[in-house]
Amino acid sequence: MSPRRADDWEWDQTLYAGAAQYYLTGRMPYPGELGDVLAESLGLDGTGRLLDVGCGPGSLTLLLAPFFAAAVGIDASSGMIAAARAQSEQAGLTSIDWRRMRAEEITAELGGFRVVTFAQSFHWVDRLKVARLVRTVLEPAGACVIVHATTHQGAPGDHPLPLPRPPRAEIDLLIGDYLGSVRRAGRGTRAAPSAGGTLDSSAAAAGGPFADAVFAEAGFSGPAPLVIGGGSVAERDEDEVVASVFSLSYAAPHLFGADKARFEDDLRALLRRTAPGGRFGEERMHITLHVWR
Repeated sequence: MSPRRADDWEWDQTLYAGAAQYYLTGRMPYPGELGDVLAESLGLDGTGRLLDVGCGPGSLTLLLAPFFAAAVGIDASSGMIAAARAQSEQAGLTSIDWRRMRAEEITAELGGFRVVTFAQSFHWVDRLKVARLVRTVLEPAGACVIVHATTHQGAPGDHPLPLPRPPRAEIDLLIGDYLGSVRRAGRGTRAAPSAGGTLDSSAAAAGGPFADAVFAEAGFSGPAPLVIGGGSVAERDEDEVVASVFSLSYAAPHLFGADKARFEDDLRALLRRTAPGGRFGEERMHITLHVWR
């Protein structure tokens, strides 16, 4: 079977099935600087409402919620919403309404929003339709913010770090040994971006020039870019690296079926060959925010 183009892929509810628990451990958190930079740029003052689309387990929603009077996080995955709700309860944040729904189901029933965000999620939606729907719920002076980031892994490179880098290229080969060379996405397949990176990477999340064209066609002006510096080194243990792999759409736990335990054993053996002490270093990538009005 020939691989489908990304535009031919159709969403289904198994996309991140079983990944929520791994997402929380395997994805590096967004830095607090992100909230501060966005608050200064948009004049956030604790009023208005936030809509975080494709919120996952609430990583960005929880960071930004204190800058608003109320927030709504939506995600199509029941597992992600359950994880987000548990995280907010643990943090004592009661101002967030979590809803399991697709971006394509946004309606005026949600109310109006000062800011709408997409963090590594816009590439999974019907982009033009969703961009137009966002305009119907965005307040006249509001902004739509696309967070271009990669949090499951660090920046590539061969310069020395204090600890060994996880062997990401070898990990992808191992995934391919189990699941085939065509990237899986839920019940379907989706080609990796031709420019490099994965469908869970910043390249895919940004959508490149295509995303810019979509927002322009939907009637937005922009983007105004804001850059959050990377470069710091995160220390990660073996469990965190394993979780980062299972947090990927193309390596979600359900895809391995009965072979999941065997795959994890092989993955851990690969990691231990790379770093017998079980400690790894990854250089955080910079984050770019594209603000559309």
